[in-house]
Amino acid sequence: MLRNYLSSKSIQLGLFLIIIGLTSSISSAVFAQNFPDKPLRLIVPFPPGGPTDIVARPLAQLLGDELKQQVIIDNKGGAGGTIGADFVARAAPDGYTLFMGTVGTHAINPSLYKKLSYDAIKDFTPIALVASAPIVIAVNANNSIKTLDDLIKQAKQKPESLQFGTAGNGTPGHLTAALFESTTKANLKHIPYKGSAPAVTDLLGGQIDLVFDPIQSVLPHIVSGKLRALAVTSKVRSPVLPAIPTVAEQGYPQFESIAWWGVFAPAKLPKNVYTLLKADTEKIAASATYKEKLGNLGVVPNTDFSEPFADFQAKELSKWARAVRDSGATLD
Repeated sequence: MLRNYLSSKSIQLGLFLIIIGLTSSISSAVFAQNFPDKPLRLIVPFPPGGPTDIVARPLAQLLGDELKQQVIIDNKGGAGGTIGADFVARAAPDGYTLFMGTVGTHAINPSLYKKLSYDAIKDFTPIALVASAPIVIAVNANNSIKTLDDLIKQAKQKPESLQFGTAGNGTPGHLTAALFESTTKANLKHIPYKGSAPAVTDLLGGQIDLVFDPIQSVLPHIVSGKLRALAVTSKVRSPVLPAIPTVAEQGYPQFESIAWWGVFAPAKLPKNVYTLLKADTEKIAASATYKEKLGNLGVVPNTDFSEPFADFQAKELSKWARAVRDSGATLD
């Protein structure tokens, strides 16, 4: 009799758990079908006014128009973007919290930081790559170095005689230089600064020989004739510097290094929410309106989505891991 009683209770418990599971699934499905029914937040892991903010704000506006819900920019800067990334990694996977990820937060930081509070792959759902910009190798216009070949020859003949500035240790400029040195066998001396502005100021003043820096910070000085661009590090030439050849064109066909920006959500995003966000974000990135809103700073919107964003990120993680190793850079 006791056995029958326990068996009956087990059956009841099993039915109860099944009902709870079905109810939960139905609730999740209904929730996802109604998405979005309230404003979204796009977390930007750097302060207002910087390159990532410039990429994010027009995207948020246009995505809000597509979704018929406001997309609010929330700047959570600090620690190389890790504070904002960690916040999104821990957020509910409901589509209402999105992240403007960068080459730093989702390709460089996993190798650069000794301890990282988030997993760049496991904790996120990659939605879409939206924009990129090359690094520029530039010298003072009065420098005797006229070409990239001149730079490489002098760096080999007189190791560490040429000082290059960057926005700091572990930045895209610094690690692009590490890739450049390992590819060309040039031997340069790194001078890290606290941001692009002081590095460019010292280059203009002749205190350093060259910089590896994102195109946005050096473009005005190249246009004015105060700096000379030797190369851009993207696979193709920049539309704002069409006369400047790429590193790949100058004898190193496999060389490519870009700063990039992409939209991520927390891991385990419902499939239909993912599908909607992906379609709308890609549509915006490829639009003439988004290109116009980005302006003429050298940031190029992504219009080719033939490669899955997750695959692109995996290759970037591998590439930057090598660059971090070669540079010897590390952060706590």
